[in-house]
Amino acid sequence: MAIFEIEGGHKLKGEIIPQGAKNEALQVVCAVLLTPDPVTITNIPEIRDVLKLIELLQSLGVKVTRNERGSFTFIAKDIDLEFLNSEDFKKQGAALRGSIMIVGPLLSRFGRGYIPSPGGDKIGRRRLDTHFEGFIKLGAKFEFQAENNFYKVSADNLKGCYMLLDEASVTGTANILMAAVLAEGITTIYNAACEPYLQQLCLMLNSMGAKITGIGSNQLTIEGVTALHGCEHRCLPDMIEIGSFIGMAAITQSEITLKGCRIDMLGIIPKMFQRLGVKLEIRGDDIYIPAMDHYEIDTFIDGSILTVSDQIWPGFTPDLISIALVTATQARGTVLIHQKMFESRLFFVDNLIDMGAQIILCDPHRCTVIGLDRRTQLKGITMSSPDIRAGVALLIAAMSAKGKSTIKNIEQIDRGYERIEERLNALGAKITRID
Repeated sequence: MAIFEIEGGHKLKGEIIPQGAKNEALQVVCAVLLTPDPVTITNIPEIRDVLKLIELLQSLGVKVTRNERGSFTFIAKDIDLEFLNSEDFKKQGAALRGSIMIVGPLLSRFGRGYIPSPGGDKIGRRRLDTHFEGFIKLGAKFEFQAENNFYKVSADNLKGCYMLLDEASVTGTANILMAAVLAEGITTIYNAACEPYLQQLCLMLNSMGAKITGIGSNQLTIEGVTALHGCEHRCLPDMIEIGSFIGMAAITQSEITLKGCRIDMLGIIPKMFQRLGVKLEIRGDDIYIPAMDHYEIDTFIDGSILTVSDQIWPGFTPDLISIALVTATQARGTVLIHQKMFESRLFFVDNLIDMGAQIILCDPHRCTVIGLDRRTQLKGITMSSPDIRAGVALLIAAMSAKGKSTIKNIEQIDRGYERIEERLNALGAKITRID
C-alpha cells in the first residue's frame, strides 16, 4: 500500500485548475448504457473510483476509447447481460459505491439490472431503499438475496408515475431518473435531489433526446421517450476539490488562484469559507485567495458561536465538512461543526488532536473547534486516511504542520483526487508518494 510523506510548513503559490467533478462523472458515465450510439464525455477525472467504474462498463461489453486525458468515448451497443450473473461482476460491482447507478440504465433499456451491495467510504450507513422503491413504483419487480447481499430488479416495461422520495438522495434520484427516461408515460419525482451533478445529468440526458423539465428544482418531470441517441458532454469542475483548495490556501498561508471554477455552480461554498475567515476574490470565473497571516471565524448576529453544518443542496455539501473543520483549526475563534448526514465522518479528528489541534468531539455528529490562531503550529505525525475527504483534510493539516507527517492508506485519497501530490508540488508543496 502506498503512503504520503509530507514535509510541512511550506507556503504555496501559483495557479491550479480543478479536476472534473467526480460525483458527476460517476453518474454521466453510467448514462452511456442508455443508448447504443457513441457518447463522448470530457473533463472526466482519471481517479480510482471513476476508472474502476469505466472498467466495469468495459466488462459489460461497452467499447471505451480514451481520446486524451479526461476524454472518453463510450459505445454501449453490445452489452453482455450474462455478465451480471458472474462472480467477476459481483467482485467488481462490490468494489465501488458508484456501481449502484448502472441499475437504472440497465433496467430502463434491457429490462433488468443487478448489483451486489456496493462499497465506498466507511462513513456510516448509506441505505439503498430510495433507489429500489423508485424502481418498484415504475413497475419493476424487486428481489434481494440476503445470503450474498445481491440486489435484482426486472420489468417487462416501465410505466411513468408520481413518486415522493423519502429522502433527496443524489444517487437515488439519478438512478430513478435514468430508469424513467425510457419508461412509458410521464414520471414526476418530488423531493428530488437538485445538486449541480444532477442538473448536469439532466442536461446530458436531454441532449440525448430525453424530455426532462424542472431541472435545478426538487420536482422533476420526465416524459418517457422510446430511444436515446449519442451526445457530447463536459463535466463541471469539481466543487469539492475547489473547496479543498480554498481551505488549503488559508491554513498554509498560501497565495493561490483557482482557474475556471464555474462560480455559478458553487452555491454557498465560497460564502461558507468566507464565514470561516478566508479572504477570497471572485475574478471572472476564477477564485483568488491571498496569503493570510490570520483569519477570523465569523459569529451569528447575536454574537453566538457559528455553526457549520451539512445540508442537502443548496446547503453546504457534507463532502466539505472535513475541510471546513481543518481550516478552522488555525483560525481565530470557535466554531461548532455539525455533520448531520453521516455518523462516522468526524472520527478522523483524533489525528488532528494528536497534531495539537484543539477540538472537542461532542458525539459522532458534532465537534467544537477552538482555533489556534497560529499561536501553536500543528506537528507532524503518522496517521491513516479513513475516507476520501478526511484523507485530504489530513493531507492539508500535514502541509501546514511542523516537521514530517506520514499518511497511510492513501488509496482512499486517490479515489477522489487526481495526481494530487504532483499538482500541489508544482505550487511548492513537499509531498512524496512511496509505494
